[in-house]
Amino acid sequence: MSQRVLLVDDESAIRESFARQFSLLGYEGSTAEGAEAAMRMLHEFDPAIVITDIRMPGVSGLELLKWIRERAPEIDVIVITAHQDMQTALGAMKAGAYDYLMKPLDLDQIELVLARCVRDRALRRKVRLLVGDDGEPRDRVGLVGSDPAMIEVSKMIASVAATRTPVLVRGDTGTGKEVVARTIHFNSPSADEPFVAVNCTAVPEPLLESELFGHLRGSFTGATTDRKGRFELAGTGTIFLDEIGDVSPAFQAKLLRVLQDGEFYPVGAERPRRTAARVIAATHRPLERLVREGAFREDLYFRLRVVEIRVPPLRERRGDIRLLAEAFAVRAARDLHKPAPVLPADTIRKLESYDWPGNVRELENTLTRALVLARTPVLSPDTIAIDAGQRLATAAPVAEDETLGAAVRAHVERVLAAHGGNKTQAARVLEISRQRLDRILNREDDDGAERNGGRNKA
Repeated sequence: MSQRVLLVDDESAIRESFARQFSLLGYEGSTAEGAEAAMRMLHEFDPAIVITDIRMPGVSGLELLKWIRERAPEIDVIVITAHQDMQTALGAMKAGAYDYLMKPLDLDQIELVLARCVRDRALRRKVRLLVGDDGEPRDRVGLVGSDPAMIEVSKMIASVAATRTPVLVRGDTGTGKEVVARTIHFNSPSADEPFVAVNCTAVPEPLLESELFGHLRGSFTGATTDRKGRFELAGTGTIFLDEIGDVSPAFQAKLLRVLQDGEFYPVGAERPRRTAARVIAATHRPLERLVREGAFREDLYFRLRVVEIRVPPLRERRGDIRLLAEAFAVRAARDLHKPAPVLPADTIRKLESYDWPGNVRELENTLTRALVLARTPVLSPDTIAIDAGQRLATAAPVAEDETLGAAVRAHVERVLAAHGGNKTQAARVLEISRQRLDRILNREDDDGAERNGGRNKA
């Protein structure tokens, strides 16, 4: 049975052209002259895919997209946009669009996107979903944690896994950004395709273009054979670009072309090659500041950040330290062919009292080192080699003349800094209102009224 496709566009010439192309491509197609007509047709025609222009009189294509997402989320929506409407297209992707087509349209472009959409629809039924009907994570491959922040990460992964949407993973070094990327890939319709990871800082800048895009023989000294780049090796799978915030502006322009047009030039090639690989990027750098300073392209930033997933540092989810430590200890013992380890309560307390500046990676290395050196299966606190200077900031000595308000304000400032200055996130972690957070920072809360001699009282 052929897939049903509905085109929504206010221009009759485009509707007629699409109707002919649907038949040529083997789809059962129909058209609607606007969003209102499409809404009326959905139940009767029952399309699997809707292709809609964004700019139309009356109800816009973006509004139609949101209407479909609410009432018929099983329908895939592809939006049509012009180059000058790129921000709107990115907004549509955030609102749940499967993909977008750029004007002027051509048959090859339409065929490629539709074929990929049909394939993803077929495979989506077989995808092992991360989230069950109750909204709770069913399976978190590679992810360990019951902290609310990690639950939200798992839900975000579930939301984007079945799409081709670019994802930007943010987080401190060692938080597990690549684990998040792999989890997205292996729970996607392209799970059987390659997952190709590239640490952009591990490749010297002059070689990065060749590493990602490949090169032809003789294109530079030492290029004795043709070589495929990582994008070509990824095929229709996923390419993970770690530390994307550290690449040069010159390379950013070349990467932008790949994201915009799905094309790249191997070094020395005169003709571009196509790529259908999904891009997941990651960074610990403050991209917003780099954009303001001109060190990172704003258009590339928005291209990569269609969906953003923030992986919290370990210090913000201390309740997961025990779970992670036990998982790492068991894994290390298996790899080292040692008996199952035991982590006593005092060992767990020592682990939980540490700030873990290296995050999950440091915790794993610490447990592995402890297993290597341990003579018994019981990992006592003495086997855990951590720097006492990195203990919880809350355990630091307090000056005798420090007031309660000053201590509270200092704690709020630490939490705020940990969240990159985002007051809304900091207030949520502190379990206070945004208004109260502002009062604390302005020294107008807690003992501030007492310092003012009660002047703030009615």
